[in-house]
Amino acid sequence: MIIARTIDALKTAIKDRRDNGDKIGFVPTMGALHAGHLSLVALAKKNADCVVVSIFVNPTQFAPHEDFDSYPRTEETDANKLESAGVDILFLPTEDVLYPNGKDSDIKAGSTAQGLETTFRPHFFDGVVNVVNRLFNAVTPDIAVFGEKDFQQLSVIREMIETQNRDIKIIGAPIARDEHGLALSSRNAYLSADELMIARQLNVIIHEAAKTGDMDAARDKILAAGFDTVDYIEKRWNRVLAAAWLGKTRLIDNVAI
Repeated sequence: MIIARTIDALKTAIKDRRDNGDKIGFVPTMGALHAGHLSLVALAKKNADCVVVSIFVNPTQFAPHEDFDSYPRTEETDANKLESAGVDILFLPTEDVLYPNGKDSDIKAGSTAQGLETTFRPHFFDGVVNVVNRLFNAVTPDIAVFGEKDFQQLSVIREMIETQNRDIKIIGAPIARDEHGLALSSRNAYLSADELMIARQLNVIIHEAAKTGDMDAARDKILAAGFDTVDYIEKRWNRVLAAAWLGKTRLIDNVAI
């Protein structure tokens, strides 16, 4: 596995593969990798000859009060996992590499960003499209894989690609879950043992809501299960999407209707 820390090194590694006629697949991550991330890698490998994974904790998608500083950073462990998974190129940029002229960007999230996450994290999707646009410029992939757990994000990225008329196929990967149905997330590491038991009820409740269509009842059940607050539980894109707080941890999940 080639490790590139600069855009020039990345482009050189990718050019060698393109000169060989290889199709380039890309999986952007913020690290702290778990089985969910590796399922994205596996899907990319099925759809491309060369798989590039980036690890970058992106400052532009965190508000000042959020967990940017405490977000788990496990570069060596992550690199070992990716090499074992058959990744060809690991891109490890610093902030200076991706934002050499500052963090401002003319690229803004489109209409799919309205509501849901944006109601509670108004900065978030502008930060996401800012960094993903820069990563796409660096990697120039043929396909890119994003998890369906962040379904609104997936929709925002697809809209950005269409708006920019980029020739990149965006593939949504099914949500990876633990044996109890909890959606895998790097932030699950924040949960205590008791909180983990409560968290595993979220998926059960939204599955029921997908069948009944009663979002108000689902909100009450999430709170009754022990969650502290519910940011939203709504129907959109033929799915039920939810976000709720448990202690200091914010969990999101969704299911198809």
